[in-house]
Amino acid sequence: MTENPSTQQATKTYNRPWLMFKSAVYWVWLTLNTLIMGAPVLLVSLFSHKKAYWLVMWWLRGNVYGLRAICGVGWKVDGLENIPKHATLVLSKHQSTWETFFVSMLLPTPVYVAKRSLSLIPIFGWALRTMKFILIDRRAGRSAIKQMVEQTKERIAAGCSVVIFPEGTRVPVGAEPNYRIGGALVAEKTGIEILPVAVNSGEFWPRMSFIKWPGEITVSFGPVIKTEGKLANDIIKEVEGWIEPRMAEITVKDRFPYQG
Repeated sequence: MTENPSTQQATKTYNRPWLMFKSAVYWVWLTLNTLIMGAPVLLVSLFSHKKAYWLVMWWLRGNVYGLRAICGVGWKVDGLENIPKHATLVLSKHQSTWETFFVSMLLPTPVYVAKRSLSLIPIFGWALRTMKFILIDRRAGRSAIKQMVEQTKERIAAGCSVVIFPEGTRVPVGAEPNYRIGGALVAEKTGIEILPVAVNSGEFWPRMSFIKWPGEITVSFGPVIKTEGKLANDIIKEVEGWIEPRMAEITVKDRFPYQG
């Protein structure tokens, strides 16, 4: 089968063994950065949540800037003017681990809605708890939604932005969108406005891939979506209606020969 032109070009341009080596170096860096920063975060969080978050931001910067220095994965951002100065609800596209690092750096005291099982991971999972992430059991159904609503209200009132990935997990580049209703239900019941985010990180740090491909990730923040008085079905359609067309604009399919 003949490869398309972009894949042929990628194959000629990039030295796969060299990229694998640099990706391995990055994984070592990421592990060391987590081990070195994890203990201070856990310790300081016992006395000051604010100072612990300051340390977390340095951990995130180490991950992101380390990736740029080692693997050549940079970024550009548009729509910064759309980010509210106050805490808000963020619904973001999720293609990679990368946006869990980067988006946090641009928001006021962010917390994520994440699956509870992540809290069992040594150091990393413990830090999620100390940072007051909203950890839910996805199998809990309605009770999980109720928990999300109550804890989102608490976090917003405390000045923390809440980040939800409406598709629930990382999705491959070009996959059919599958937006779930949970985040929109939270918005319906709280009236909190939504900041939509599009990001094409999966082209450079693909889901289930070891190699990190060099290039420039695009992060795009859309205009806030008002939710007060709207139903969840209408809210999620509005969110998807902004994110997906923007994804089509920033995505270059088959940019690299994804083979893990």
